[in-house]
Amino acid sequence: MATANDVERARRDGELFGIPLGDLGWFQSLLMGVATGMAAFFGTTFLAIMALLVYMMATGKHPDFALAYKVAGFPVGVVVMALALGFLGVQWSRRMARKSRKA
Repeated sequence: MATANDVERARRDGELFGIPLGDLGWFQSLLMGVATGMAAFFGTTFLAIMALLVYMMATGKHPDFALAYKVAGFPVGVVVMALALGFLGVQWSRRMARKSRKA
């Protein structure tokens, strides 16, 4: 986005990185929110497993790799999914309110 007008238009239209989030239906919003949470879960779990492998190589101890899922991946995935669903739900409800005012 080259100008301030482009940034303002993107905010008004509900775009994030060129993705028109304001045009998603309720099912699409649900799907995008869950997919975002799952991506955060898998990404965080991968990074936690890599950190545990580095820890194992440095100390020689064998950590419990289930901690990567329990302590890191699951909480981050749930929080990101809740935030994404909240954000997309607000976008959807604003669009529904705008449509009802126009009709």
